[in-house]
Amino acid sequence: MTVAIVPSEDATESAEAVAAETVPAPAAAVDAGDPAAAEAVARDARDFGAYARTGGWAFGLKVARSVRPGGQGAGETPKISAKEFAELAGCSADRVMRYYKAWDKAADDGMVPHFEALSPGMDVELPDADVWLTYYAARSSALSQRGEAITEAAEAEGIRPTKALEVAENPTALRAAILADPGTAEAARKALMDRIDEDPALRTELVRDIVRADDLKKAVAAEAKAGNRVDYVRQIVEKGQVKTPAGQMIDAPAELREEAERHLSLIDELDDGEESGEWAREAYDTVRDLVAQTVQSNPELRVQERRAKFYSSLQKATKVFEELTFDDVDDIDDIYEDDMVRRLEDLQQAIGACITALQTATAPAPAPAGATGEEEPPARPESPANANEWIAS
Repeated sequence: MTVAIVPSEDATESAEAVAAETVPAPAAAVDAGDPAAAEAVARDARDFGAYARTGGWAFGLKVARSVRPGGQGAGETPKISAKEFAELAGCSADRVMRYYKAWDKAADDGMVPHFEALSPGMDVELPDADVWLTYYAARSSALSQRGEAITEAAEAEGIRPTKALEVAENPTALRAAILADPGTAEAARKALMDRIDEDPALRTELVRDIVRADDLKKAVAAEAKAGNRVDYVRQIVEKGQVKTPAGQMIDAPAELREEAERHLSLIDELDDGEESGEWAREAYDTVRDLVAQTVQSNPELRVQERRAKFYSSLQKATKVFEELTFDDVDDIDDIYEDDMVRRLEDLQQAIGACITALQTATAPAPAPAGATGEEEPPARPESPANANEWIAS
């Protein structure tokens, strides 16, 4: 029985590269002076032509018609096991099985006959060479679930799966390339950003790494600040509104919108590698100055701004003051300090002054003495002695 010899993987890939650029030529006459040599040359030419037309299918056929399918015993078929075939070929059984599995997948798709329909030495019409790589995995790692995922990703990117699998099998080499080459590092960064949405565990680890590194943490904070400033300017351009220092949303004047649009266009024109922090700061400061001028130049708006600022401060003070309780204190003597009472008394006086000022501003003008028969209102009670009484009152 004649058994085909499976070429090495390097030889296969080299032959595939040659086959992609080679057009088979008609058979040429061979010098008949040496019949043995002439036959050897002609056989090589035929083999080369077959490979040029079919690529890996030519060798897949040799495996498919010579290696017995699983489940068949040695006495049921003249074919041999993959292990025996590999020993005769001088290669590993793993490599033989990659050809075997590629043929099996193609047979399931109806591209080639099933193993049972083939016998040693049989020739069949083979698919085009380009189709072979759809089924054949040149590396054993491609047969795993991880390898299949890498293969699919490589095909989606339009590259040969063998290249991606080789990188995945050599993480140290990948690390060296990232450390040494900015282009590789940039490609790795973009790949991580593309993956981060689908990999919560990776996202968590990256965040932890950033938090642990002070320089990265500061850089993230700076970028976030720059991003917020750019968003502030962009909102003026896109929505025509701007937030005042006190938190009011007002319509942005035409001059303000034009200035915001000018700064934003400069930021948008920056290259990906350029720092935007300084540009964002300049745009933000310019716009904020114009907003302040807009507020000061409009008396009605200026009053609204002061009112909004007062309410904002009042809300913050109220929230802080409401936390001044002794609910979690077992013995108040343990935390008592004279300075606490003094500060609370100062605060009480300040609050009282605010209340008096507001009441005075809204009270009607007093009538002349004796102009009405009404009695004078009773005197305002004294301020409570402590904070808790003040809240209750």
